[in-house]
Amino acid sequence: MTINERQDELVEEFSMFDDWMEKYEYIIDLGKEVEGLEEPKKTEEFLVKGCQSRVWMIPAFSQGKLHFEADSDAIITKGIVGMVVRVLSDNTPAEILDADLYFVDKIGLREHLSPTRSNGLVSMIKKIKTYALIYSAKE
Repeated sequence: MTINERQDELVEEFSMFDDWMEKYEYIIDLGKEVEGLEEPKKTEEFLVKGCQSRVWMIPAFSQGKLHFEADSDAIITKGIVGMVVRVLSDNTPAEILDADLYFVDKIGLREHLSPTRSNGLVSMIKKIKTYALIYSAKE
């Protein structure tokens, strides 16, 4: 699946909900589906700076594609990072760097997040794109 196909899938899932309370509940459900990380992996090295909650993101590079594992100590944030990882994981660094993440605006996420959570979302995306830049230089 491409990045845009995954984004379209998320937009479609969120279109089933009429109000933002239902959408928040769905984000929480998505957070519960994220496997998370074992405690030893939750190190300073993988901590995403700029998030109100603690968020860890671990990259793995295999067969030309980046895969991400992520976790957070806050359930809504875990759902948000889960969506970002779902959209961007298992793509080439170039695809990640070129991605236009329109799902954030299409589902109304940016306008319904607190400023600190919104900054955290930007930090998560920036972290993934930084990893993509690093791994594209290694290719």
